[in-house]
Parts: sequence; structure tokens; C-alpha cells
Amino acid sequence: MRSISARFLYSALLFALVTLSCASLIAGKVWVPWSAWFAVNDDPLWVIILELRIPRTILGVAVGFALGVSGAALQGYTRNPLADPGVLGVSALAALGAVMTLFFGVTISSPWLLPLGAMTGAIGGVAVLLLLAGATSSVLTFILAGAILNTVASAGVALALSLSPNPWALNEIVNWLMGSLVDRSNSDVFISIPLIALGCGLLMMTARALDALTLGDMGARSLGVNLAATRLLLALGVGLATGASVAATGVIGFVGLVTPHLMRPLVGARPGALLIPSGLAGTVLVLAADIIVRLMPSVVEIKLGVAMAVLGGPFFLGLLLVLRRRLG
Repeated sequence: MRSISARFLYSALLFALVTLSCASLIAGKVWVPWSAWFAVNDDPLWVIILELRIPRTILGVAVGFALGVSGAALQGYTRNPLADPGVLGVSALAALGAVMTLFFGVTISSPWLLPLGAMTGAIGGVAVLLLLAGATSSVLTFILAGAILNTVASAGVALALSLSPNPWALNEIVNWLMGSLVDRSNSDVFISIPLIALGCGLLMMTARALDALTLGDMGARSLGVNLAATRLLLALGVGLATGASVAATGVIGFVGLVTPHLMRPLVGARPGALLIPSGLAGTVLVLAADIIVRLMPSVVEIKLGVAMAVLGGPFFLGLLLVLRRRLG
């Protein structure tokens, strides 16, 4: 990508991000006019801004960036256009880890155990995925490995739901699994943002290795890339970023699958150069979807995870059909 094109792309993405962030702070069932922003002590709407809209917007930006970067990093490492934390079961195992903390009720006394459980599940999911898939870059192998992880995680979640000790825990687990930014607080921001930032930072460190891996494992080794270290950085980075995101908002799928494909024609074939644009596109996608679901004329706000599934499902199907024609 030429430098002028890079500047234009980043400028466009940042402009969209700032515009949607402002819209996210204003739009909703209760609209917050600009006048409320200048009446901190007098306007009761300021409570909505401070306690609901600001945490919701910050988490939307952070989660969108984390999922976008994670998807781009997984696709670059595996050389697989279908790689994504949700499709490959990483998000499902993160959800399973978090559900276990909700099931046993340990989050009441120790809220930090929920993100810990989610990150443990996500890191374990990436490690098992790489182990199951081996050194091959076959699309079929990774899809089957992801299907295995999704099946195991879904069975664990179903078991937790069936053995739920009380209706309150059951309802909390079901609502949380559908993924949403509703009623998120500043404490969610303070817990998740440092972990997401650390995970994304680790994934950024893999950019050079991802570019080298386009030449294959042998070619990357000849360029001095430590594949074991790259695999560790990838597992920790995706685990921290995805796990903290799932812990904060529940499961929001397809962001990491869609955004790299939207950005790749604009960025080019270098996986390392795709990381940041995919992250920024992820923030734009999540914020736009969240604004749409809160403005829809329904009694109960549609869950963001459900809305993303409606968008990502047809995209995933279309991508599979394109790949089948190419392979055929």
C-alpha cells in the first residue's frame, strides 16, 4: 500500500471512529443533546453520559479493536482466510471459562475471576487449536479443529446451563452469552482495557513474523523468525485480547472474520500491515452495530452478539462459496 493510500485509509477510519464514538454517546432510547454536555451539575442526563454511555463507547472501541486484530493475526499466521476467534472456537472456550465462574458464583466476591476464567479458556483454545491443526495450512484442517473446540465448549456451556443452581444464575449466563454492551460500568472498563491493550500489544509484535510466514515455515526460519516464540506471542495475545473482550461483553462473533477481508483489498497481501487497519475497522463495525441495535424500535434491545451473527452468517457463507469455487 502506497504511503498516500495508507494516510487516506487511516484518516478515513479514524474519522469514522470519532464520528461513531460521538454518535454512541448521544444516541439511544434516551437521546442526550449537546447542551447536556455543558451542564454537568445541572442536567440529570449527565448521569446517563457518565455511568452508561462513556463506558459503553469505550468498551465498544476496545472490543472491536481486539477482535479485529485477533482475527487478522490468526488469518496471517494460519494463512487461512476463515480463521477467526469465533469460527475457530477460541471465543467459545473463553465463554466456557467465564461461564464456569458465573456457574460457581465466585464473581460475586472476586469480580476479577471472570476475566481470568475467560482468558484461561481463550489461551487454552488457541494452544489446542494450533496443536490439533499442526503445521498444515489446510482450510479444512483448521475448520475441523475449530468445530471440535466449538463442540466441546458448547457442550460445557450446555452442561452448566442444565445444572444451574438457581434461575438467577441461569438467566445471567444466557443473557451474557448473547453478547451485549448494555449496562456496562466503569469497573468493566478498568478491568478489561489493560488486558486488551496488553494482548493487542503482543499481537503487534508478531507483525514481522506474519509477513515472513507468507514464504512458508522454512522461508520464515531462513529470515530469522523464531516460530515457537511467534506461536507463544500469538496464543497469549489472542487469549488476552479475546478473553478480556468476552469477559466484558459476552460473545460477539464474526468481527475478526469480516474486518480483515474488508481491509485486505485496501492494504495488500502483507499480514503484518493488516493488523491495525483491521482493528480500526473492528471498532467502526462494533460501534455502528451497537448504535443500530439501540435505535431499533423494539421493547427489549436486541443483543449485539445476535446482530453480529445476522451480519456475519451470510458473509461467512459467501466466503465459503468463493473458496469452494477457487478450490474447485
